[in-house]
Amino acid sequence: MSGLGTPIQGVTLYSFTRQFHARQFAVEELLREVARRRLGPGIELVGFQSFRGFPHLDAEAVRSFRTTIDETGLVLTALAANADAGLRRDRMLTDDELVQYMRPQIEAACELGFPIVRVQISLTPDDMERLLPVAEANDVRLGLEVHSHQHARHPHIQALLERFEKLGSPYLGFIPDWGASLVAVPRTLLQKYRQLGFPPQLLDNLEELWKRHHREGPPLTDEQHGRWFGEVMEAAHRAGVGERAVEVAVNLTGLFGHAPVEDWTPLLPWTVHTHGKFYEIDASGEEPSVPVRRLIDLWVRSGYSGSISSEWEGFHWNDWDDAFDVVADEQALARRAAAASGSRMVVDAAEARGLLADAQQKTTQKKGAVLGDR
Repeated sequence: MSGLGTPIQGVTLYSFTRQFHARQFAVEELLREVARRRLGPGIELVGFQSFRGFPHLDAEAVRSFRTTIDETGLVLTALAANADAGLRRDRMLTDDELVQYMRPQIEAACELGFPIVRVQISLTPDDMERLLPVAEANDVRLGLEVHSHQHARHPHIQALLERFEKLGSPYLGFIPDWGASLVAVPRTLLQKYRQLGFPPQLLDNLEELWKRHHREGPPLTDEQHGRWFGEVMEAAHRAGVGERAVEVAVNLTGLFGHAPVEDWTPLLPWTVHTHGKFYEIDASGEEPSVPVRRLIDLWVRSGYSGSISSEWEGFHWNDWDDAFDVVADEQALARRAAAASGSRMVVDAAEARGLLADAQQKTTQKKGAVLGDR
């Protein structure tokens, strides 16, 4: 990549999970509301969350969805598939079963018109290599999500990067999730815990534990992450929060990663899409827990002109803010950040389609060159 990038503004419908589960909006209504509020043009959604019977779709569901996309003028960026290796109760899926589980999801993404499929860390380098022909046949790129507690320097991610470099296929890449690069525990989570009656001393202890883990740096082994999880669990249990101790440990060690912003640099040439994870926007219009400005600056300086989905995950505990307003505030921050870096976020649908079409054309052309070398 050369020159400054112009990332595409977008949102994942996952940000509006609370409204969807409350039946305030159906998927088509959510899409229209996103378009009305100009929170696109890019649109990402979770397959299993959004379509009944996914990944086996009836023709009418596909037609209705694609008609809504055409009517709203939104631009499809990524479909989030699930690589649920723990699908069975008695055992984990084998690699063969997991690869077969992913195949119809990739095919569904193609049928719906998505150019990119988000896949998850359950997939090994061997699994990704076996899925490459499926991606090529459906002309969709697979982006493995790099999600906290893992990060760009984690051995699992490094093994995937090594395999991607060896294969040299543009159909395999990464989807960085900014939740791996926090700088503080979200204020809104601590506010929720106060509302639930958590002792003030516990909240202080949780913050101090998170800061101590932050000083250690992002975990490089499951043992290190497990130790952190146990420390948070013990602190929560001692404070008498009961069954919520597990939730507290999941939040503090599973959602709020410690990776320095610069650590993303080696993955950016392989980045096919981005999860612009955030948790809150304060009164000054800033995100105090996720360094959005620094992340946007790195993406822009790296020449990234792909899509960024605003992904508000604060809804897990924040039931007082309006999801649409929070996303709008985060996108305004991202636009200011891109401008401060000498570039801009792409908000025009036609320009976004052009950028995605160019990327897809380059992918197809490179595919031919790679196949010629095989």
